[in-house]
Formats: sequence, C-alpha cells, structure tokens
Amino acid sequence: MIDQNYISFFEGLEKNNHKEWFDEHRKDYENHVRKPFIELIEALIPALLEIEPDLHTDAKKTLFRINRDIRFSKDKTPYNILMKASLSSEGKKSEVPGFYVGIGAENVHVGGGLYQLSKDRLSQVRDLIASNKEEFISIINDPQFKSSFRELQGERNKRLDKKYANLESELPYIANKQFYAMAKFNTSSFVKENNQVEALMKYFRAIQPLHSFLNRAF
Repeated sequence: MIDQNYISFFEGLEKNNHKEWFDEHRKDYENHVRKPFIELIEALIPALLEIEPDLHTDAKKTLFRINRDIRFSKDKTPYNILMKASLSSEGKKSEVPGFYVGIGAENVHVGGGLYQLSKDRLSQVRDLIASNKEEFISIINDPQFKSSFRELQGERNKRLDKKYANLESELPYIANKQFYAMAKFNTSSFVKENNQVEALMKYFRAIQPLHSFLNRAF
C-alpha cells in the first residue's frame, strides 16, 4: 500500500512546496500517494468496525485535503506534507471520538480521541470524568495504553469552573480541553511492514477503551 514512492513524493514536496512543482508531479500524487492512502483506509475500515461498529465507512470522506488553509496563517506554503485521515461515527470534523492516521515522508502519526469540543460537550466530558474518576484513571494507566502512547495529551484551561477546580490537584486531566493520544514512528519502517493494517490497528485497539468511555458523555 504505502511504499517508497509515497515517501519520495513527500520528500520532493517538502523541498518544492509550490503549485508549479505539484502540478508537474500531480500524476505521482494521484498514483503513489492519494490512491494507496485511500486503499489503506479502505483496508482499515473492516478491522475498525470490529471494535467500533458505528464507524463512518466512506474512506474518501475521512481524508483531509492536501491543500493547506493559508487564509490566517503566516506560513503560505500551499500543501500539507503528509496525508491525513480521521475516522469516527460522525465524520472527520465531528465532536465525537475518532481514530487518526497521518503519514508523511519521515513519520507515521497514529492515535485518536477527542480533539475539538464545543463548550457544552467539554462540560459533558468533564462531568463524565468527575463522576468516574477511578475508571478514567485505570484506562489511561492501562499498560497497553501507556506502552502505545505514554500519556493522554491535550491543551488545558488555565482556569476552571468551580465545580471542577477542586478536582484538579488529584486529577489534572480534568483541565484538558482535548483528550487524545498519539504515537509516532518512522515511515521507512512502516513501508517494510508485511501487514500495514495490523501495524496501525494495534494502536487503535489500545485507544478503543478510551473511545468507549468518552462516548458515554454524549
């Protein structure tokens, strides 16, 4: 699926991140990047459905665009230097737990959780955690979770509502605005995997208990 041609394309794009180069190599992008990435996602979906039956199953709709949104960015390079996909029950930009994979020339990023939350949904997640502290801690301290991701990640609020503030000393994660975990490993090793789906699934299985917990907030 993902092979050395995929790596070579992004190595070239990193050095030549402009429209002229991309247009000259558009066929390489379609044949060696977009097509194999979609094939990988299509192969992942049946395995993911075994652990998350409500998953959205249109692989093409899980993809993020290769074009960057540069409207409000100081960095005006037009293209992302990796392919990204997010799989959940409500689409790639939803406010429910999702699985994420991003693959560039150097690294594969794989994980999941909650990345963007409205104020109301964030309160729902914090209420769930506050009411189930021991269960939450046991999930993020599980050996499989820790060996895969080390720790839960996410930006935190500097100030909390009073109903959560007294929990912060014993449960710092209550201040999180995001609840996700991410692992990173070399793309060069990934392309040599005999089973690229299984290489990713071991991380998705490790994060699925967190997904099941967080889904109870909604």
